[in-house]
Amino acid sequence: MIKNFKWLLLVSLAFVACNNDDEDTTPAEVPVTPGSAVFTKYVALGDSFAAGYSDGALFVKGQGGSYANILSQQFIAAGGGDFKTPLTSDNVGGLLFGGVPNPKFPPRFAILGFNPDGTPKIAPVPFASTTEVMAHITGPFNNLGVPGAKSFHLIAPGYGNPAGLSLGAANPYFVRFATVPGTTILKDATDQKPTFFSLFIGGNDVLSYATSGGAGKDQKGNPNPATYGSDDITDPTVFANVYTALVGGLTAGGAKGVVANLPYVNALPYFTTVPYNPAALTAPLVALLNSGYATYNAGLLTMVKNGLLTEAEAVRRTVKFAAGNGNAVVIVDSYLTDLSAYGLPSYRQATKEDFMVLTSRAFIGTTVGGDPTKVNGLSVPLADNWVLSKDEVKEVSTATDAYNITIEAIAKEKGLAFVDTRTVMAKLSNGGLNFGNFNMTSAYVTGGAFSLDGIHPSARGYGLIANIFIDAINAKYGSTLRHVDLSTYPIQYPAILQ
Repeated sequence: MIKNFKWLLLVSLAFVACNNDDEDTTPAEVPVTPGSAVFTKYVALGDSFAAGYSDGALFVKGQGGSYANILSQQFIAAGGGDFKTPLTSDNVGGLLFGGVPNPKFPPRFAILGFNPDGTPKIAPVPFASTTEVMAHITGPFNNLGVPGAKSFHLIAPGYGNPAGLSLGAANPYFVRFATVPGTTILKDATDQKPTFFSLFIGGNDVLSYATSGGAGKDQKGNPNPATYGSDDITDPTVFANVYTALVGGLTAGGAKGVVANLPYVNALPYFTTVPYNPAALTAPLVALLNSGYATYNAGLLTMVKNGLLTEAEAVRRTVKFAAGNGNAVVIVDSYLTDLSAYGLPSYRQATKEDFMVLTSRAFIGTTVGGDPTKVNGLSVPLADNWVLSKDEVKEVSTATDAYNITIEAIAKEKGLAFVDTRTVMAKLSNGGLNFGNFNMTSAYVTGGAFSLDGIHPSARGYGLIANIFIDAINAKYGSTLRHVDLSTYPIQYPAILQ
């Protein structure tokens, strides 16, 4: 990310001209100019962030508040032209496939009241979706952000072909607005002969692996994306080749642009909200739980004596509870030594290096079949899909680092503005960012930066992204674009939107 963070504390790019000898001098704004950039024809390529996805869905109000749309509005004062977005049909979110709601694409989340303990009741809004995937809309469109797109999808022919939906080869969002079924996202961008572009892509190349709790596979060394599963991590070499092709295509006509690197996904509230050690236990329950794991713990010691397990791993795997707060949940960890041949499962208690996914908050502590002795996360270990383990975090971080090296290197090679979102995300996660009288953090619901899905920005979060893009553009091209006032952007959308 950008190395000087003082700009993050500003709410305007207005420059103040001061005369130390005259305290009555009136501050003067520097006129908005494009510098060496040309904003006449701006196109935005990316995934759900570029599209304005928020609260688990894509909807009109969110699309209007996307960082790409905000940038286009700020470009107008510097010669920017029209910016057309493939709008959905409502503020409900969700998609219809042939008139039928698809459960994989439900309505957006909202706070629908409060629970008895005072916590917000977060659920999909109780309204019907009206956005029909098969109702094609006519472009071309400047905003080519496609929710769910991975890097290689941007150059994949047929990614907008309705015939590919049942095969998983097409994306319903792109199906709605692709110029022709066989086109690519990149071609739909370059055919418009852009003078300026933004490219923020790569998050989904690791995100689906992370949100699935590492259910996919790290495809490092596999050069063929056609063989990847939907939850796999993209090979860094594949990413580098694709990214080179993307930027090469976008700059071939002389366009300038801005690109952004990627934050670590485990810093998102989706992974930081549910603690690894949430259990408060009574002494009788502790005795019951420890008794239940006694045979497992004894088996670990036997494996050590027989030279089948190191003492360090046996300690790591030992399950033990204590009366009071702060008991860690028990998880299944496939990275442990496989002792299934000896009748021992791969269990251990979670540590602060493991991350419970957001959806686990409604699962941990529930019982299996109403049996009070079978408590998920305690007597019944959490399956892998509920946890991004420390080893899975390492895989995600390693891939992200490799992608970011590629992004920054190509930005330098092509002379593009570069945005370091990873560092900004780290700031949000560690004390937050101040602007005016406000503080913005990555805390779920209350922090202001993220929406209710715990992954995508809130309206205010998208405003922040637009501002840091503007700073990078100004620094690289000598533009004097102005920030938007973040205090005017909400941190949550109400259940009912007009």
